[in-house]
Amino acid sequence: QVQLVESGGGLVQAGGSLRLSCAASGSIFDSNTMGWYRQAPGKQRELVAAKGSNGYTNYADSVKGRFTISRDNAKNTVYLQMNSLKPEDTAVYYCHIRMPSGFRWSDYWGQGTQVTVSS
Repeated sequence: QVQLVESGGGLVQAGGSLRLSCAASGSIFDSNTMGWYRQAPGKQRELVAAKGSNGYTNYADSVKGRFTISRDNAKNTVYLQMNSLKPEDTAVYYCHIRMPSGFRWSDYWGQGTQVTVSS
């Protein structure tokens, strides 16, 4: 089994910064993609940023230039540095990992951490 433990959410004023961390434990394959999704009230969950163990990186257009995803493969940990935060970034942020499982993919999610940006 795989567990994801997130930390770093909170309340910040617009223009401020937060750093989220997520540590994965359990049976982690070396080949994987770790990332962050978010879900605001009344909206669907959306990808924020993802980074593969091979270095591939993907960002949502709305966060490009403001957020940076990084990871420590040795620690199975992924980080999300969020700068120039806006009220519209307010959401529950979920850590995610995708790994190969036979001929399929397995997805695991963290419990979520609240990020609130006040105007």
